[in-house]
Amino acid sequence: MRTVGVEEEFLLVDADHGRPIPAASRALRAATERGIAGGEVTTGALVHELQEQQLEVYTSPHDSMASLEAELRAWRAVAASAAAGAGARLVASATSPVRVEPQRVRDPRYDRMAERFGIVTDEQLTCGCHVHVSVRSTAEAVGVLDRIRVWLPALLALSANSPFWQGRDTGYASFRIQALGRWPVSGPTELFQTAMAYEELVEQVLAAEVVLDRGMLYFDARASHCFPTVEVRVTDVCLDVRDTVLIAALCRALVETSAASWAAGEPPPQVSAVLLRLATWHASRWGIGASLLDPLTARPLPAAEVVGRLVDEVRPALRRSGDDGLVAEGVDRILQHGNGATWQRDVFARSSSLDEVVARLARATSDDRG
Repeated sequence: MRTVGVEEEFLLVDADHGRPIPAASRALRAATERGIAGGEVTTGALVHELQEQQLEVYTSPHDSMASLEAELRAWRAVAASAAAGAGARLVASATSPVRVEPQRVRDPRYDRMAERFGIVTDEQLTCGCHVHVSVRSTAEAVGVLDRIRVWLPALLALSANSPFWQGRDTGYASFRIQALGRWPVSGPTELFQTAMAYEELVEQVLAAEVVLDRGMLYFDARASHCFPTVEVRVTDVCLDVRDTVLIAALCRALVETSAASWAAGEPPPQVSAVLLRLATWHASRWGIGASLLDPLTARPLPAAEVVGRLVDEVRPALRRSGDDGLVAEGVDRILQHGNGATWQRDVFARSSSLDEVVARLARATSDDRG
């Protein structure tokens, strides 16, 4: 069975006032000094990200969604404890609801990014969820990328958790994906067809000397340059761990289904990157609150119908892995009660206070429930 690992990025906010604070380096030092450990967590890591107002955790590979969920919960507890050691609280939101001035982690690579990309680096404070699913070869990875690309907007819609940006409602369910679009290499990709074509494109991008390295290929999904995995990067960090596990289960099923299609010589859907960018924008704007675009025709359909088609597409793989019940329950929960963006807007509608949104996010993140 294919293994799955997850990276989650979080905001750090002041424990008293709820404003994002540059506490990552202090939190990591506190974790080291206090010997904070993850209990049953024996691998994975707690690390910094681009800005001092965020922390990142990543898990070990798992073949069971139950064990993945347990490790995700353990690492959230570790990160929350580390944050507390720096006078901060952990927040699972893909953007900051309140105003913030990001402060970059002092790192030579990040310094080079700031020098080259200016305000794009300075303002980049977003938190994603990246899912790594094991593959057997680069050729298989590229075959998978060509086939999962049409379903990535639906994953974004399910995970959307960034409706606010710099103190205002953006009108988007996931504004994070809009902010990421400012980088020179990001978003959907065209069909590659072969591993050689994928590598040729990567080499051409690097030879242009615009981005610094392979780590800056911010595609919605890519062949990982660090692990033998397909890395699905399109989704927001989820408030509810159960939503993270749902996304991970769907990603594994998509990879398994697509790898089988590739091995059988079945052609991938012939959908242009222009239409995929349109579908991604639409999912970013509305989440699961209205329509999504049909993955093959780009015509609007009810969001529940598109998500249902995604589940139907991967149902045999879900049954083989034993994840069909988990996915059915998770999809039903989000379609009935909403995603993180819905949750954040509901809190704001009741309180008229973005500070209260942040406070509730912090409590929900630490209490490990959405």
